[in-house]
Amino acid sequence: MKHIMNILDLSVEELNDLLNLAEEIYNHPEQYRDKCHGKKLATCFYEPSTRTRLSFESAMLSLGGQVLGFSSADSSSAAKGESVADTIRVISSYADICAMRHPKEGAPLVASTYSSIPVINAGDGGHNHPTQTLTDLLTIHMLKGHMDHLKIGFCGDLKFGRTVHSLISAMVRYPGVEFVLISPKELRIPDYLRNETLIQNKIPFTEVNDLDQVIGDLDILYMTRVQRERFFNEEDYIRLKDSFILNVEKMKLAREDMLVLHPLPRVNEISVEVDDDPRAVYFKQAEFGVYVRMALILTLLGLN
Repeated sequence: MKHIMNILDLSVEELNDLLNLAEEIYNHPEQYRDKCHGKKLATCFYEPSTRTRLSFESAMLSLGGQVLGFSSADSSSAAKGESVADTIRVISSYADICAMRHPKEGAPLVASTYSSIPVINAGDGGHNHPTQTLTDLLTIHMLKGHMDHLKIGFCGDLKFGRTVHSLISAMVRYPGVEFVLISPKELRIPDYLRNETLIQNKIPFTEVNDLDQVIGDLDILYMTRVQRERFFNEEDYIRLKDSFILNVEKMKLAREDMLVLHPLPRVNEISVEVDDDPRAVYFKQAEFGVYVRMALILTLLGLN
């Protein structure tokens, strides 16, 4: 039995197999309508979510399976003090597979050690978000046609953004990838990521605090919001939240084939006028999330 806690739990070969399966499902959804008939997915979400929770549920329902679970800690026995370990022991007897989101880093990993069904980390604090990374990878795979030799810019909150950390960790395994890290100095990537993932693997990267000067060089621009919930005080959040805003004027500096990705939700870091630009693919990206989660569910249940 396999659990998915981190994108690195999947080899490059396994990643490519998943992406190819997701593409096949996208192109021929009718062939997968009953693949999970009689199977149940438990969605255990201890913090709010729109896209991740609903895309997991949509994925399972699209495969002919059923869904049960809770959408906040307050609506579960966690409000009474029940441990994650005890919760997953119970859930294991109700469902065939579980997707868990938790504000505490490592909570889904703890659950996996007590679980008798596959557990998927659907986001744990500022740590990992592997299925969002799979969504990002599928978007690149489908719209760029290749994963190698790309210059990828990450802009905004690179310190607390778990989607950024996971995608960097995944993309360093493809040849010829280069990163441009665009953020205020307070929100630069963590030292462990810079030293152990980029420098140690001799991955070329630059760190800048001006989007205008680098946007014209990028194949992909990955925007992120400055997350209020990851800050210890309101003053720092207010000071930094509008540091980088992508608008039509900045898009004029970009290549015609550059893609703009965003894990959503968006606040104001991308102007709504950018939505009409064909290079803005973040809503398509959200759609792809259903297909990659369908592929992951099938793979973990051995039904692919």
